[in-house]
Amino acid sequence: MPKLCILCLRSLVFMITFSKMMFAATSRTYPADIQVLKDLKNGLDQNSIAPGSCLSSWDFSFDPCDNIFSDHFTCGLRCDRIVSGSARVTEITIDPVGYSGSLNSTSWNLPYLQILDISDNSFSGSIPDSLSNLTRLRRLCLSGNSLSGEIPTALGSLSHLEELYLDNNHLHGPIPSSFNNLTRLKRLEIQQNDISGEFPDLGSLKNLYFLDASDNNISGGVPATLPESLVELSIRNNKLSGNIPENIGSIRFLQVLDLSHNILSGAILSVLFDHPSLEQLTLSYNNFSFLQIPGNMGLNSNLIALDLSYNQLRGFLPAFMASMPKLSALSLEHNKFTGMIPAHYALKAAIPGNSNTSSFERLLLGGNYLFGPIPGPFLGLKPGSAEVSLVDNCLYRCPDAFFFCKGGNQKSLVDCKSFGPSIP
Repeated sequence: MPKLCILCLRSLVFMITFSKMMFAATSRTYPADIQVLKDLKNGLDQNSIAPGSCLSSWDFSFDPCDNIFSDHFTCGLRCDRIVSGSARVTEITIDPVGYSGSLNSTSWNLPYLQILDISDNSFSGSIPDSLSNLTRLRRLCLSGNSLSGEIPTALGSLSHLEELYLDNNHLHGPIPSSFNNLTRLKRLEIQQNDISGEFPDLGSLKNLYFLDASDNNISGGVPATLPESLVELSIRNNKLSGNIPENIGSIRFLQVLDLSHNILSGAILSVLFDHPSLEQLTLSYNNFSFLQIPGNMGLNSNLIALDLSYNQLRGFLPAFMASMPKLSALSLEHNKFTGMIPAHYALKAAIPGNSNTSSFERLLLGGNYLFGPIPGPFLGLKPGSAEVSLVDNCLYRCPDAFFFCKGGNQKSLVDCKSFGPSIP
């Protein structure tokens, strides 16, 4: 090789080495933060890193925090904390393009990270205990992946956490009792998993306003100690049993309560109809056998939507429900109600509402043992004016000419008579 070419090659090697040394000496990003980012990317299935995706732009021959808005590190990172002259990573939010791989490939030693969002990808394996190293984390979003195993108890040490999303994964085992330490938590979503066991005491979570634990295998009773700060509570489609606790009325800001698709029984408490803020109550697909009548007959109720369908409720249709001023959607389908349909049910469906009271936009009474003639106000209803169903009862003449009689026949006389002697 000519001497000149050898000199050129040596010069090139020197320049590359010198550039790397200068990068290491002048890098704004704290070296340990860079290592976590490298480990995260290296722990992925490289075939899942599509061209044009966030992680495809992570080029570690450039300084991450100095090149966030360049062609390198174009998205997914935020660095806005300077400590001892070094920039620290404060946010990782990657795009939902189907990245797959493990979260266990890194130490997660990012003490200034506030947001970690890897939702709606295909990460698998367990949730690492090392996430507890994210001591300043405020938002952890792992939703919509394929994560499995138990929820780590270590997550309960994230004392700054305000939002925790673990929903739509394959997690199993109990809800860690350590979650009671997350006193700043405002939102907890663990729905669509295989979580089992009983609810732990979460009474110390004084800031929690949203809790969704639906579509799991949680057993035991409805938690007796729930945060009074709750606005929405959903434990739909689990294995809850027993009665609704009386102190549920102490959750004074509660607006949405969904306990449907469980095996709850006993009474539907009057406090739920008297509640000062409750707007939507869903208790369908349970084994409730009776309901308590509120002392004020529902006149102060704020309920807008009430679904008690598919239970074992008996007796006459509760007259007070037609007096609830804001109630516009009522479903009492598939219970064991008998007697005649009260005229004011029909009036509330037929007469338009006003500023003080709402009309029934939805009234579903099918699948009971209601008898007698159809109340007159129903006869004036036109299709599209309200969603009304009276099918599968014991009503006298309910022909398909009326839209609210379509979709099912009335019960046979034998079925109606076998239910009770009160049916003629």
